[in-house]
Amino acid sequence: MSILKKPDLSDPALRAKLAKGMGHNYYGEPAWPNDLLYVFPVVIMGTISLCVALAVLDPALIGEPANPFATPLEILPEWYLWPVFQLLRVLPNKLLGIACMAGVPLGLILIPFIESVNKFQNPFRRPVATTVFLLGTAITLWLGIGAVFPIDKSFTLGLF
Repeated sequence: MSILKKPDLSDPALRAKLAKGMGHNYYGEPAWPNDLLYVFPVVIMGTISLCVALAVLDPALIGEPANPFATPLEILPEWYLWPVFQLLRVLPNKLLGIACMAGVPLGLILIPFIESVNKFQNPFRRPVATTVFLLGTAITLWLGIGAVFPIDKSFTLGLF
């Protein structure tokens, strides 16, 4: 529910402005005709012209046609799927990889139960939840960074 500021129609200054056809900004400007006739078309035309200008200045290049029978050697999903892709890539048993991938949302479902063990908001007073968060973040970053390396260097991140 929104908060409305209703005008004080007993105010003589507002009555004088309203008699001249002014004073709408005192309590809020009406959408018709101000926004709908004057502001919205300018915004819409500006957006369309911006899209056309970007399409002219930087056109999309047409590459070679897709070949469904030739998979690239190093194929990567979107960046937010790199950690689970790395799990599936490095685990020798693919069923174990899928089970670990299913464990990610199950672990996220368990977070509220781990968090509610302690009533404090301070992370230093919740050592279990803080440790689980920091460990999970470190493992996720390690797996995500390792996904962009070849499989023989993915565990060591190419450092050793």
